[in-house]
Amino acid sequence: MPLVVFCGLPYSGKSRRVEELRAALAAEGRAVQVVDDAAVLGAEDATVYGDSAREKALRGALRAAVERLLSRQDVVILDSLNYIKGFRYELYCLARAARTPICLVYCVRPGSLSGGLRVAGAVDNPNRNVSVSWRPRAEEGGRPLAVGTDVLGEPQTVASLVNRRAQGEVPTESEPKEIRAADLPALVASESEKSAEHVSGAFYPPELLEALALRFEAPDSRNRWDRPLFTLVGLEEPLPLAEIRAALFENRAPPPHQSTQSQPLASGSFLHQLDQVTSQVLAGLMEAQKSAVPGDLLKLPGTTEHLRFTRPLTMAELSRLRRQFISYTKMHTNNENLPQLANMFLQYLSQSLH
Repeated sequence: MPLVVFCGLPYSGKSRRVEELRAALAAEGRAVQVVDDAAVLGAEDATVYGDSAREKALRGALRAAVERLLSRQDVVILDSLNYIKGFRYELYCLARAARTPICLVYCVRPGSLSGGLRVAGAVDNPNRNVSVSWRPRAEEGGRPLAVGTDVLGEPQTVASLVNRRAQGEVPTESEPKEIRAADLPALVASESEKSAEHVSGAFYPPELLEALALRFEAPDSRNRWDRPLFTLVGLEEPLPLAEIRAALFENRAPPPHQSTQSQPLASGSFLHQLDQVTSQVLAGLMEAQKSAVPGDLLKLPGTTEHLRFTRPLTMAELSRLRRQFISYTKMHTNNENLPQLANMFLQYLSQSLH
């Protein structure tokens, strides 16, 4: 059955949307399996995303859990950040190997930029190692402040923000205080708790939120592993259940790669005959070219066709082409073509050498 991958930064409402989708599918009588960080770790721990080794292990455990649950009976929902496009491609490959449809649901917090948290000066400052304050939209006279403008309405560059922080400047009580990163999780969590019934219980430190926002790789519907893509902004936007159902139960599964398929069954003597026929053709070719001149048509044993001789050929070159032909023929076994193996190999040599 299909795989549904949820993607988004913390506090974007993923868990709430997962619960909505699970309840809707369960009401239709479908078996739904939910895989999330807590199910793998035993308890939700946001600090995993601050340690690259632990995060890599978490991704491996999530991928293994999804692979175990993928079947023709259950719908599998993966509830995690899934912010790395390489990991989303691995999930796409799992679904393709299992011959089951897949879709991606991208949850975006309102007011975010490219699916991430809004960072003041992030566009103007190419050095992402410089720590800057978080600046959500602030209203002044009914219109949002532009990036690079402080709360008092005066232009302010990233350099001035960094210099103020370096000098240890502390705003006085008479100055309006900026909303910094330390205040952001509490603000977002308080808004989410009012409208969400099932929200994440993990607390993400401000530094971790900033790091996740900077390294977040937003989904792109032009990538085959991000299609079909459903983008949900905020918790007020309704979940597109009809479109998700169509993507999961009406679309065809992505075709599997040939490398992931089992080799077709062949008779016990097929490989032996294939090896013998190709060896005889190579032996006859090496012997015939000793007395041949460029332009001659060579008649080889076991074949009804001819090979035009253009240049002397080495055994190493012919052996390499023979191995390629054998590998291809094993993946496209057809016992009815046994009498034509020699001619097929001769045609392969002719196309590869000219």
